[in-house]
Amino acid sequence: MNEKLLKIFKEKISKEPVLGMFMKSSDPAFIEAAGYSGLDYLILDMEHGPVNIQKMQNNIRAAQVSNTLPIIRVGSLDEHTIGQVLDIGAAGIQIPHVNNANSIKKIIEFSRFYPSGHRGICRFVRAAEYSSKNQSTYFKDSSENLIIVQLEGVEALNNLEEILDVSGIDIYFIGPYDLSQSLGVPGEISNPKVLDTIKYIVDKANNKGAVVGTFIDSLDSLHFWKNLGIKYLAYSVDVGIFVDSCKRLVNEFNKIK
Repeated sequence: MNEKLLKIFKEKISKEPVLGMFMKSSDPAFIEAAGYSGLDYLILDMEHGPVNIQKMQNNIRAAQVSNTLPIIRVGSLDEHTIGQVLDIGAAGIQIPHVNNANSIKKIIEFSRFYPSGHRGICRFVRAAEYSSKNQSTYFKDSSENLIIVQLEGVEALNNLEEILDVSGIDIYFIGPYDLSQSLGVPGEISNPKVLDTIKYIVDKANNKGAVVGTFIDSLDSLHFWKNLGIKYLAYSVDVGIFVDSCKRLVNEFNKIK
Protein backbone atom coordinates (compact mmCIF):
# COMPACT_ATOMS: atom_id res chain seq x y z
CA MET A 1 0.00 0.00 0.00
CA ASN A 2 2.63 2.54 1.07
CA GLU A 3 5.69 1.02 -0.58
CA LYS A 4 5.39 2.97 -3.83
CA LEU A 5 4.48 6.22 -2.05
CA LEU A 6 7.43 5.88 0.33
CA LYS A 7 9.82 5.24 -2.51
CA ILE A 8 8.62 8.33 -4.40
CA PHE A 9 8.75 10.44 -1.21
CA LYS A 10 12.26 9.33 -0.20
CA GLU A 11 13.65 9.84 -3.68
CA LYS A 12 12.19 13.34 -3.87
CA ILE A 13 13.27 14.53 -0.41
CA SER A 14 16.80 13.29 -1.08
CA LYS A 15 16.99 15.84 -3.92
CA GLU A 16 14.60 18.68 -3.06
CA PRO A 17 12.09 19.92 -0.49
CA VAL A 18 8.67 18.29 -0.11
CA LEU A 19 5.39 20.00 0.77
CA GLY A 20 2.63 18.73 3.03
CA MET A 21 -0.16 19.89 5.30
CA PHE A 22 -1.56 19.13 8.75
CA MET A 23 -5.05 17.61 8.61
CA LYS A 24 -7.42 17.86 11.56
CA SER A 25 -10.49 16.83 9.58
CA SER A 26 -12.28 13.60 10.47
CA ASP A 27 -13.79 13.43 6.97
CA PRO A 28 -11.94 11.12 4.55
CA ALA A 29 -13.32 13.08 1.59
CA PHE A 30 -11.43 16.16 2.77
CA ILE A 31 -8.23 14.10 3.08
CA GLU A 32 -8.71 12.64 -0.39
CA ALA A 33 -9.40 16.08 -1.90
CA ALA A 34 -6.23 17.50 -0.34
CA GLY A 35 -4.28 14.61 -1.81
CA TYR A 36 -5.49 15.35 -5.33
CA SER A 37 -3.92 18.83 -5.05
CA GLY A 38 -0.48 17.31 -5.55
CA LEU A 39 0.86 17.58 -2.00
CA ASP A 40 3.66 15.13 -1.21
CA TYR A 41 2.32 14.07 2.19
CA LEU A 42 -0.40 14.72 4.73
CA ILE A 43 0.07 14.78 8.51
CA LEU A 44 -3.07 13.24 10.01
CA ASP A 45 -3.19 14.79 13.44
CA MET A 46 -3.99 12.90 16.64
CA GLU A 47 -2.25 15.35 18.97
CA HIS A 48 -4.51 18.35 18.40
CA GLY A 49 -7.07 16.70 16.12
CA PRO A 50 -10.29 14.91 17.21
CA VAL A 51 -9.85 11.74 15.11
CA ASN A 52 -9.74 8.32 16.79
CA ILE A 53 -8.00 5.15 15.57
CA GLN A 54 -11.11 3.67 13.96
CA LYS A 55 -11.81 6.80 11.87
CA MET A 56 -8.12 7.28 11.12
CA GLN A 57 -8.08 4.04 9.09
CA ASN A 58 -10.37 5.65 6.51
CA ASN A 59 -8.28 8.84 6.49
CA ILE A 60 -5.21 6.74 5.67
CA ARG A 61 -7.14 5.00 2.87
CA ALA A 62 -8.22 8.41 1.52
CA ALA A 63 -4.63 9.66 1.39
CA GLN A 64 -3.49 6.49 -0.36
CA VAL A 65 -6.31 6.68 -2.92
CA SER A 66 -5.10 10.15 -3.92
CA ASN A 67 -1.43 9.02 -3.99
CA THR A 68 -0.35 11.08 -1.00
CA LEU A 69 1.84 9.73 1.80
CA PRO A 70 -0.13 9.33 5.07
CA ILE A 71 1.83 10.31 8.18
CA ILE A 72 0.19 10.25 11.58
CA ARG A 73 1.17 12.60 14.38
CA VAL A 74 0.46 10.78 17.62
CA GLY A 75 -0.36 12.58 20.87
CA SER A 76 2.69 11.46 22.81
CA LEU A 77 5.49 8.93 23.07
CA ASP A 78 3.17 6.03 23.82
CA GLU A 79 4.08 2.48 22.79
CA HIS A 80 0.49 1.30 22.33
CA THR A 81 -0.55 4.27 20.16
CA ILE A 82 2.58 4.08 18.00
CA GLY A 83 1.93 0.38 17.37
CA GLN A 84 -1.74 1.01 16.59
CA VAL A 85 -1.17 3.72 13.98
CA LEU A 86 1.47 1.62 12.24
CA ASP A 87 -0.85 -1.39 12.32
CA ILE A 88 -3.62 0.54 10.56
CA GLY A 89 -1.28 1.53 7.75
CA ALA A 90 0.46 4.82 8.51
CA ALA A 91 3.51 5.28 6.28
CA GLY A 92 5.18 7.26 9.03
CA ILE A 93 4.78 8.47 12.57
CA GLN A 94 5.48 11.94 13.94
CA ILE A 95 6.06 12.25 17.68
CA PRO A 96 5.78 15.61 19.51
CA HIS A 97 7.89 16.94 22.40
CA VAL A 98 10.99 14.80 22.01
CA ASN A 99 13.63 16.15 24.35
CA ASN A 100 16.50 13.68 24.73
CA ALA A 101 18.35 10.73 23.25
CA ASN A 102 16.62 8.24 25.53
CA SER A 103 13.24 9.22 24.08
CA ILE A 104 14.64 8.74 20.57
CA LYS A 105 15.75 5.22 21.46
CA LYS A 106 12.31 4.39 22.87
CA ILE A 107 10.59 5.66 19.71
CA ILE A 108 12.76 3.40 17.57
CA GLU A 109 12.10 0.43 19.87
CA PHE A 110 8.34 1.00 19.69
CA SER A 111 8.31 1.59 15.91
CA ARG A 112 10.53 -1.16 14.52
CA PHE A 113 10.47 -4.93 14.58
CA TYR A 114 13.51 -6.97 15.64
CA PRO A 115 16.45 -6.42 15.38
CA SER A 116 16.01 -2.61 15.47
CA GLY A 117 13.17 -2.63 17.99
CA HIS A 118 10.48 -4.68 19.67
CA ARG A 119 7.24 -3.42 18.13
CA GLY A 120 4.41 -5.81 18.88
CA ILE A 121 3.76 -8.27 16.06
CA CYS A 122 0.34 -9.09 14.67
CA ARG A 123 -0.11 -10.20 11.07
CA PHE A 124 -3.89 -9.77 11.13
CA VAL A 125 -3.74 -5.98 10.74
CA ARG A 126 -4.26 -3.63 7.83
CA ALA A 127 -0.54 -2.93 7.39
CA ALA A 128 -0.02 -6.67 6.83
CA GLU A 129 -3.03 -6.82 4.50
CA TYR A 130 -4.96 -8.71 7.16
CA SER A 131 -2.51 -11.69 7.05
CA SER A 132 -2.46 -12.00 3.23
CA LYS A 133 0.95 -10.33 2.97
CA ASN A 134 4.04 -12.51 3.18
CA GLN A 135 5.43 -12.22 6.71
CA SER A 136 9.04 -11.53 5.65
CA THR A 137 7.85 -8.91 3.17
CA TYR A 138 5.74 -7.28 5.89
CA PHE A 139 8.71 -7.01 8.24
CA LYS A 140 10.93 -5.64 5.47
CA ASP A 141 8.37 -3.08 4.29
CA SER A 142 7.71 -1.94 7.87
CA SER A 143 11.36 -0.97 8.29
CA GLU A 144 10.85 1.67 5.58
CA ASN A 145 8.18 3.58 7.53
CA LEU A 146 9.25 7.12 8.38
CA ILE A 147 10.10 8.15 11.94
CA ILE A 148 9.79 11.90 12.49
CA VAL A 149 10.50 13.55 15.84
CA GLN A 150 9.48 17.04 16.91
CA LEU A 151 12.01 19.27 18.67
CA GLU A 152 10.12 22.11 20.30
CA GLY A 153 11.62 23.14 23.62
CA VAL A 154 14.66 24.36 25.51
CA GLU A 155 15.33 20.87 26.86
CA ALA A 156 15.63 19.52 23.32
CA LEU A 157 18.00 22.38 22.48
CA ASN A 158 20.21 21.55 25.45
CA ASN A 159 20.34 17.91 24.32
CA LEU A 160 20.53 18.58 20.58
CA GLU A 161 23.94 17.00 19.99
CA GLU A 162 23.03 13.71 21.70
CA ILE A 163 19.64 13.65 19.94
CA LEU A 164 21.25 14.02 16.51
CA ASP A 165 23.83 11.35 17.34
CA VAL A 166 21.18 8.59 17.65
CA SER A 167 20.72 6.88 14.29
CA GLY A 168 17.37 5.76 12.93
CA ILE A 169 15.44 9.03 12.68
CA ASP A 170 14.36 10.15 9.21
CA ILE A 171 13.31 13.76 9.90
CA TYR A 172 13.73 16.24 12.75
CA PHE A 173 10.71 18.54 12.84
CA ILE A 174 10.91 21.93 14.54
CA GLY A 175 7.62 22.98 16.16
CA PRO A 176 7.81 26.81 16.10
CA TYR A 177 4.79 27.55 18.29
CA ASP A 178 5.78 25.35 21.21
CA LEU A 179 9.37 26.49 20.73
CA SER A 180 8.27 30.13 20.99
CA GLN A 181 6.52 29.37 24.28
CA SER A 182 9.58 27.58 25.61
CA LEU A 183 11.69 30.63 24.73
CA GLY A 184 9.32 32.98 26.59
CA VAL A 185 7.64 34.56 23.57
CA PRO A 186 4.50 32.43 23.14
CA GLY A 187 3.00 32.58 19.65
CA GLU A 188 5.65 34.97 18.32
CA ILE A 189 7.10 32.60 15.75
CA SER A 190 8.75 35.48 13.83
CA ASN A 191 10.50 36.75 16.95
CA PRO A 192 14.31 36.92 16.43
CA LYS A 193 14.74 34.56 19.41
CA VAL A 194 12.68 31.91 17.63
CA LEU A 195 14.16 32.48 14.17
CA ASP A 196 17.73 32.35 15.46
CA THR A 197 17.01 29.15 17.39
CA ILE A 198 15.49 27.46 14.35
CA LYS A 199 18.49 28.50 12.24
CA TYR A 200 20.78 27.05 14.93
CA ILE A 201 18.94 23.70 14.85
CA VAL A 202 18.98 23.62 11.04
CA ASP A 203 22.74 24.29 10.95
CA LYS A 204 23.48 21.60 13.54
CA ALA A 205 21.27 19.06 11.77
CA ASN A 206 22.60 19.84 8.31
CA ASN A 207 26.15 19.37 9.58
CA LYS A 208 25.13 15.85 10.62
CA GLY A 209 23.47 15.21 7.25
CA ALA A 210 20.02 15.14 8.88
CA VAL A 211 16.75 16.19 7.23
CA VAL A 212 14.88 19.02 8.95
CA GLY A 213 11.21 20.01 8.79
CA THR A 214 9.06 22.74 10.23
CA PHE A 215 5.54 24.19 10.30
CA ILE A 216 4.77 27.27 8.21
CA ASP A 217 1.58 29.31 8.10
CA SER A 218 2.44 32.02 5.58
CA LEU A 219 3.75 31.99 2.02
CA ASP A 220 6.56 34.39 2.95
CA SER A 221 7.88 32.01 5.59
CA LEU A 222 7.48 29.10 3.16
CA HIS A 223 9.92 30.78 0.77
CA PHE A 224 12.24 31.76 3.62
CA TRP A 225 12.62 28.32 5.20
CA LYS A 226 12.74 26.50 1.87
CA ASN A 227 15.67 28.68 0.81
CA LEU A 228 17.37 28.11 4.17
CA GLY A 229 17.54 24.36 3.62
CA ILE A 230 14.48 22.93 5.37
CA LYS A 231 13.22 20.03 3.26
CA TYR A 232 10.08 18.76 5.03
CA LEU A 233 7.73 21.73 4.86
CA ALA A 234 4.29 21.48 6.48
CA TYR A 235 2.14 24.36 5.28
CA SER A 236 -0.60 25.28 7.74
CA VAL A 237 -3.70 23.24 8.64
CA ASP A 238 -6.68 22.15 6.56
CA VAL A 239 -9.30 23.93 8.67
CA GLY A 240 -7.25 27.15 8.80
CA ILE A 241 -6.78 27.18 5.05
CA PHE A 242 -10.52 26.64 4.62
CA VAL A 243 -11.35 29.53 6.98
CA ASP A 244 -8.93 31.84 5.14
CA SER A 245 -10.51 30.93 1.79
CA CYS A 246 -13.99 31.62 3.16
CA LYS A 247 -12.85 34.99 4.51
CA ARG A 248 -11.41 35.96 1.12
CA LEU A 249 -14.70 35.03 -0.51
CA VAL A 250 -16.68 37.15 1.98
CA ASN A 251 -14.31 40.10 1.51
CA GLU A 252 -14.67 39.91 -2.28
CA PHE A 253 -18.45 39.67 -1.95
CA ASN A 254 -18.55 42.76 0.29
CA LYS A 255 -16.62 44.76 -2.36
CA ILE A 256 -19.38 44.22 -4.94
CA LYS A 257 -21.60 47.31 -5.15
